[in-house]
Order: sequence, then C-alpha cells, then structure tokens
Amino acid sequence: MTMDRSAVNPWTWSAALGYNQGEVVSGHTRTLYCAGQTAMSADGKPQHAGDMAAQVALSLDNLEAVLGEAGMSLADLVRLTVYTTDVDRIFEHYGVLASRLGAAGAAPATTMLGVTRLAIPDLMVELEGTAVA
Repeated sequence: MTMDRSAVNPWTWSAALGYNQGEVVSGHTRTLYCAGQTAMSADGKPQHAGDMAAQVALSLDNLEAVLGEAGMSLADLVRLTVYTTDVDRIFEHYGVLASRLGAAGAAPATTMLGVTRLAIPDLMVELEGTAVA
C-alpha cells in the first residue's frame, strides 16, 4: 500500500519557517509514536549541560535512532512537539533543528512548548515525534 501525504497550510508563513500547519496521511501501513528524545547518551546519562545547540543536535540524533530502528527516518515525521525550558534560547539555535529537518525533506506539523523543567534538570529540550510510513 502506498502512503499519500499532503501538506495543509491555509497560510504560507509556516512553510517559510519549515513546518506545515497539518499533514493529511492516507494509505499508510505503519505509525510510530516516539517517546520524547533528549540529550542522553547511549548509557542514559544527560549530556551537554548548558549547551542548547548541542542538546538539540543530540536529541535529533536520538530521535533519528528511534526512527531508524523502526526502518524510518526524519522524512517520515508527520508531527513534532518541541518541549524546552527556554523558548528564547532555543530560537537562537532553531537552525540546528530546521536544517536537519530540511535536509531530510521533512516539514512536520510542529508545536513548541515552554515548560518549567524536563524530567532531568540539566536537560533543556525534548523532541517528541510521530512518524508514518
């Protein structure tokens, strides 16, 4: 069965920022709901305290690892939620996220939320995704 995917953008500004307001997916056979991925090492230790850019990059690496284990990639993301303890600071490093998604041809429907803290105090960003293939 072939998956059909189309962007839903009643406004053009979100596409210019690298995400779609919504995505219609039909004909898919598999959906992966990813737990929030953070800047954790393979042995479960938080990394890069105080370095937002490095935490975003490692969180993406970890999200890609989960996707890869399921035979998927960033290109299969249809939904991404970004949790951060510092919205202003993550926007300073948003290019790290946007460039990786753009290189994969992904523009998932995205929500960014500022939170008081994440599960581990040194962590500043968590990425939660849904992928369809």
